[in-house]
Amino acid sequence: MTTHEIPDHQRQNTPRQRFGIGARLLLAQAMVLIAGGVTTAVVAAIVGPPLFREHLHRAGVPHHSDEQFHAEQAYSYATATSIAVAVGVAALTALVVTAYFSRRLQRSVTEVSAAATAVADGRYDIRVSPLQLGEDFANLSRAFNQMAQRLQSVETTRRQLFGDLAHEIRTPISVLEAYMEAVEDGVKTLDTDTITMMRNQTRRLVRFSEDFAALAQAEEGAAIAPQWIDPAALIPSTTAAAIDRYTTKGVALTTDVAALPLVWADPHRLAQVLGNLLDNALRHTPSRGSVHVAATADRDEITITVSDNGDGIDPAHLPQLFERFYRADAARDRDHGGAGIGLAIAKALTEAHGGRISATSRGPGTGSTFTVAVPIRPTPGDGVAPQEVTSEPASP
Repeated sequence: MTTHEIPDHQRQNTPRQRFGIGARLLLAQAMVLIAGGVTTAVVAAIVGPPLFREHLHRAGVPHHSDEQFHAEQAYSYATATSIAVAVGVAALTALVVTAYFSRRLQRSVTEVSAAATAVADGRYDIRVSPLQLGEDFANLSRAFNQMAQRLQSVETTRRQLFGDLAHEIRTPISVLEAYMEAVEDGVKTLDTDTITMMRNQTRRLVRFSEDFAALAQAEEGAAIAPQWIDPAALIPSTTAAAIDRYTTKGVALTTDVAALPLVWADPHRLAQVLGNLLDNALRHTPSRGSVHVAATADRDEITITVSDNGDGIDPAHLPQLFERFYRADAARDRDHGGAGIGLAIAKALTEAHGGRISATSRGPGTGSTFTVAVPIRPTPGDGVAPQEVTSEPASP
């Protein structure tokens, strides 16, 4: 025997779906009223007559007399009438109250349902108005709006990311295509210069893919493997790895690292943060310029600063500086080989450590300072003790 799944449109038309929330509330109220009415009638029938008969006897009414019979009949009639009137009034009141609240509730539920459907269809700008039905429904509306806002932010980032990816990939591919067409048409020969230019573009694509993979890994936070490390040893080893590039360009690199406490961090990723800042400073510092690295500590965190006297940054660009693919000067950064990902990676890795990163500059031509602050201790509850110290150098 073969079984078939019931289609969704048929499930929605089953009897279980015919009654709305208003009808369900009214049915619940009716059940409560019926139960209350029956309970009242049973209790009145059991408890009322004996008590009423006892009062008649105390008043001097003879047993089994006509007076007692008529009085009990009147009592039974009055009791039944009172219960019937009370149940009727209660039913009418319940109907009015239920209709009022069910309409309010139905409007709110319908609004949330329509908004959820719109969000499912990709309209992430939809918001629901505050539900004036108590704290629980207010929390529901706030949670829904926060969800929609988060989805809208993710969608905006996704669209921007795809646009940036297309733009970053299009440029070197266009250059490669133009050179290949020129070689095919005989405009250019496949000489050393042409091969070098094409190789540079392919290297740019490879470097971009590697940087993008590193950014994705950093933003996931999965790459962090913290341990107790000595930053006073890690910082000099990281600057030593960059000294050859600085010497080649003619930029002075100096350090000032005070005595620092042990820090709960990933040595390789913290070195990567510092390495990215050093690369960024080198790209934007001209020959005969200087870059200075300093590190200090207070009770709760260590602070690493990378200062240069190079190009500087317009203060208007500072808030977006750590966004992926953002360039304060796109043309200049492409000439320097930057893809606009290094600072985003540094930000993601710093925040994965529970720290923060910032940049300051007085404007173009005044240099800039990047500051990284990382907590010294792990988050409470990790149960970590400073047992093992790692100060091995890590590749930026």
